[in-house]
Amino acid sequence: MHVLVTTDTISGVWTYTRELVSGLVSRGLRVTLVSLGEVPLPEQTAWMDNLHGLDYRPTAFRLEWMHEGEHDYKDSAAYLKSLVEEIQPDVLHLNQFCYGDLPVDVPRVVVAHGDLITWWLAVHGHEPKSARWLHRYREAVVRGLLGATAVVAPSASMLDALHLSYVQVGREQVIYNGRNPIFFNPYVSKEDSILSVGRLLDAGKQVHLLTQHEHPLSVCIVGSEHPVSPPRIPIRADVKVSTDQLCVSLKGPQTEAQLRNLYSRAAVYAATARYEPFGMEPLEAALSRCAIVANDIPSFREIWGDDAVYFRTNDAGSLASTIRELTEDREKCRAYANRAYQRARDRYNHKRMLDEYLQLYRGLPSVEWAAA
Repeated sequence: MHVLVTTDTISGVWTYTRELVSGLVSRGLRVTLVSLGEVPLPEQTAWMDNLHGLDYRPTAFRLEWMHEGEHDYKDSAAYLKSLVEEIQPDVLHLNQFCYGDLPVDVPRVVVAHGDLITWWLAVHGHEPKSARWLHRYREAVVRGLLGATAVVAPSASMLDALHLSYVQVGREQVIYNGRNPIFFNPYVSKEDSILSVGRLLDAGKQVHLLTQHEHPLSVCIVGSEHPVSPPRIPIRADVKVSTDQLCVSLKGPQTEAQLRNLYSRAAVYAATARYEPFGMEPLEAALSRCAIVANDIPSFREIWGDDAVYFRTNDAGSLASTIRELTEDREKCRAYANRAYQRARDRYNHKRMLDEYLQLYRGLPSVEWAAA
């Protein structure tokens, strides 16, 4: 089977794509990968070096959610249509909404990782003010959803949000994201520290909740959602803010190795987001055996169930008291760390995700299953 996958290089979709594409190739499928957004640096694509059966096509087309993304849509759609005619894939796995109605005779799977309207609703409590570019964006999302052969979301909560803001389609499925546990180290001795990942000014991640009250442990906030390439020249990007009541370390962009080390040493991961269709960072923390303290929102409840400790929705005081209660009981903290770790390995591993996508591909109309 030959699968054409689209992705972007500037969001968490890149991490998801790495898991998906590596897994598909390891299962014997041929994959053509088209990236949009920015052309990645060689260090960002190093994971592709030993993947035989992968054809990578980087582009710099702007993404649908960008203010001027509409100007690139016609050209990017024409490029994809021409590429489909050239390579004749069996399935299109599209990580952007707008290509769901691409005029090609190939089954199209659209994966809904997140979108502007549902983000705005979660963050502001109402839809954004009407604007021409936003109207065009909404139209593109709806066309893509209705044109797709199947729509996949990483959680039922995200699927519900799509129904509320856009439209419900005939064939929908929840496939939870997965990560390979081999990338993380759950066996390092834990330090008395709290970790959270997310830009300080991102209202959706709202890591600023950790800066509002005193905590019994030191707090580390990584100010970038996604790993970066190792710099050629060492850059000092750490800032430590310390008062009588608060000690917070703010770190700049981290490499994968640096993030892995931070995850492995933290005792607690604070999942503070108010908008999180799935949440790769809490999953990575769980695979590193961190106890998860999560904002009480539907997606976190769905994904972590009783294996996380929750604070009152968007409440910094409740977050602080929840962390204090957990860290004052070391046995409870270790127990929740083990529960999160086991849940992550059992439910959100890369093998399960791949099995479900392959089953979906096989069930699509006009797809004949054939190992490459």
